[in-house]
Amino acid sequence: MKWLYSIVVLAGVPVMEGSAKDAYTGDVDFLLREFEARAGGLMAVKKIDWQAVSQEYRAAARETQTDVEHLKLVARLVGELRDGHAGIIKSTVKWPDESLGRRYTGPRVSLLAVRDRVLVRGAFKDAAAAGLHAGQEVLRMDGLPARQWLDERVRVMQERGQGFSTPQMALYMASHWGLADWAGTQIDFEIRDADGQVREIARVRNGGPNYAAIGPLFAPEDLQYVGRQAYGRTPEGLGYLHLRDVPANLPIQLQEMLAKIGDVPGMILDMRANGGGGCDHAAVFAKFLAKGQSWRGYTAAYDDGYTGPLVVIVDAGVRSAGETVAGMFKEDGRAYMIGESATAGMSSQKQEITTPSGWFTVRFSVASNMGRFNEGRGIEGIGVVPHETVLPDAKDLLEEKDTLIARAVQLLQQGFPEGVVAYPAKR
Repeated sequence: MKWLYSIVVLAGVPVMEGSAKDAYTGDVDFLLREFEARAGGLMAVKKIDWQAVSQEYRAAARETQTDVEHLKLVARLVGELRDGHAGIIKSTVKWPDESLGRRYTGPRVSLLAVRDRVLVRGAFKDAAAAGLHAGQEVLRMDGLPARQWLDERVRVMQERGQGFSTPQMALYMASHWGLADWAGTQIDFEIRDADGQVREIARVRNGGPNYAAIGPLFAPEDLQYVGRQAYGRTPEGLGYLHLRDVPANLPIQLQEMLAKIGDVPGMILDMRANGGGGCDHAAVFAKFLAKGQSWRGYTAAYDDGYTGPLVVIVDAGVRSAGETVAGMFKEDGRAYMIGESATAGMSSQKQEITTPSGWFTVRFSVASNMGRFNEGRGIEGIGVVPHETVLPDAKDLLEEKDTLIARAVQLLQQGFPEGVVAYPAKR
């Protein structure tokens, strides 16, 4: 996800030296004022010291010498918003081509930060053949302590204009997209195996867009697919759904998948790595009610839906509409939610502004969606917080077992904590 590389290049605009200097300082001053005026409420939620940011960037603008430096400064300023939706969507200044004809790609590895440790979340194809495996502890990367390496990647990504609405989103993105670079570049891992042996494994980045998060790595076997969604049953006979995105026809997809799953005593709705989209949320909720049943403003008017106990699984890869879909089941008492963290916290109402120079158009968040969530604080800058935090276990990963699915199964078999889920589910 090279967000800054999606800038639309319109044309180079040569300017005289004096007017360029004025443009540099004028654009930055304008953005600093407009961002604060329009997104000040979110800055407070995210605890951004905008006065310090303003001092830094006004000084930097006065030192800017070229249009490209100006582009990079504006991109870095956008990153200061800590906004997963923010970005330069139009630019007349071309970002320097750093590719040298190479493809942007990953090492076929994803990582997982658990407390003070970094684990291999997943390793695929030639990365697995090289000796990397889920559950191994990553001690160092490119000579740095692994967590320090990830924190540094967050900083680099922000400087390129990529915003992270929450700390958990930043770390999650660094553990996936942050591992990517130009094809042919090397990344070195120092890992500790389950037996305690420490060894070094070098990977050369190759292949396609293999750095994107995919969600559960060890889902139930023999899943079927409708669009990007997967469905089936667990070995225990429970229903399982993994929603990878939120397309407009999601209610229809759910109707088909639930019908094929059939009658089950419990259902797992796995939302991990859901990248969002857009759909009729009430129609989605209705698929988990009986025909004619009304619950907290939702009504299943046409079809009979699933009415049994429901566990929703989330992680920091759940973004935007994925958060509002997952969150409504928790907030409106329909499901018990577990997750390795809160969701990404990037669900918002957005605006676009163009700088006085006319060189840049920027989109950014101005208010949170679902303002009633989180006791009236909304989602943006917070995320949807699960009822129960369940951290992936290194031993489970080594054995190719999904800790969160195992916990969901246990909850559905033994029952939810008393008084947490209001909906009267039918087994």
